[in-house]
Amino acid sequence: MTRRPSTRTPSVVVPAGHGGSSLACLRSLGRHGVRTIGVASDTSAAALRSKYCDESVVAPSPYDDLDGYADHLLSLSARPDVETVVPLYEPDIYVLAENREAFAEEVRTPWMPFEDVLLAQDRLRLCEAAAAAGVPTPETRPLDEWEDWDRRTVVKSRYALCVVDGRATYPGVRFPAPGEPPDVDRLVEEMGHVPVVQEYVPGTDEHGYFALFDRGEPVATFQHRRVRSYTYSGGASVYRESIQNWELAKAGERLLRELDWHGPAMVEFKRDERDGSFRLLEVNPRFWGSLPLAVHAGVDFPRLYYELATDSLREETDASDDDAHGTYEVGVGCHVLRGELSYLHSLLRYDYEHVDRPSVPRATASVLTSLVTQRNFDYLSTDDVRPFVRDLANLAGVRSDGSVA
Repeated sequence: MTRRPSTRTPSVVVPAGHGGSSLACLRSLGRHGVRTIGVASDTSAAALRSKYCDESVVAPSPYDDLDGYADHLLSLSARPDVETVVPLYEPDIYVLAENREAFAEEVRTPWMPFEDVLLAQDRLRLCEAAAAAGVPTPETRPLDEWEDWDRRTVVKSRYALCVVDGRATYPGVRFPAPGEPPDVDRLVEEMGHVPVVQEYVPGTDEHGYFALFDRGEPVATFQHRRVRSYTYSGGASVYRESIQNWELAKAGERLLRELDWHGPAMVEFKRDERDGSFRLLEVNPRFWGSLPLAVHAGVDFPRLYYELATDSLREETDASDDDAHGTYEVGVGCHVLRGELSYLHSLLRYDYEHVDRPSVPRATASVLTSLVTQRNFDYLSTDDVRPFVRDLANLAGVRSDGSVA
């Protein structure tokens, strides 16, 4: 690709949805002198309030108009100052990969081709790739081929992201009661395709292997253990801690090498309490929601991504096979404060048949203790406080114009 000459400060387009990863990316790039352009579907996105967001742009929501969103990103990429776009959410990587050739005419494209993204987002094909890499997975089959309903199972969309009528959608997850086969036709109609069934992996330990790869070779890697989610039944993490586990690292690296990975990826595992193995749950072909933890622990993935995109990646010291690609501090925790409130609320309000409710006093004590001992947050920062204030306003239903929703 031939870059157009520009006298303007190099810029990066950062999707600024309602998530801590957007804010972590803006802060990291801004602190390293990279000009940032935050893109969101409305002005209430907390990340747009960051002092490190140099320019705010409102674009169509990919959940309402995926093609319009893609066109908007491509239009921004055509500006002579824009160097690259950061894939932070599932619709981002979908449109960036689907239109990779068009984006490559304008910016650097350190992400996977579309066919490879579709493979990663297809749970059946991903399980086949994992088997080839020697990475354990839960038993997984199409819904219409599953027969053993006496076991605990999970029914999921076959695809991590579905596109219906030009809109990005997430069909959700179902937990059939053992011995009660679900209505197959109804589920197929609800999801718009034949979903998959996976055996339920017993255990509560969910782990992530996070990486930035350069054409099949790791540039930097990171691991964390999910401690709490938005509800005690699961969901996005609201408190996680950095770890180092060599078995986890080998499984994640083997899979991404098998896929000849390029760009960022999150590989999610659950430790099976029956044999202690790490079983693959999914691969996200983009940056991940808990990105702030990695930055707090010492792996500045947004900076590394920018350097990979612009061919300015600094040479790392040689590492042996048993060494991590990049170093970070183990035992660092990071919170989403409103998420911690949601977790405690779920303990008091909801019952989930597929998971036991933790002790409310012990869970509350655990939250309070970690807030005292691990003062790292997705939003809250004394250096950049306005996104946290905007996030609180969003939680309270206050619109960006000051009115109440």
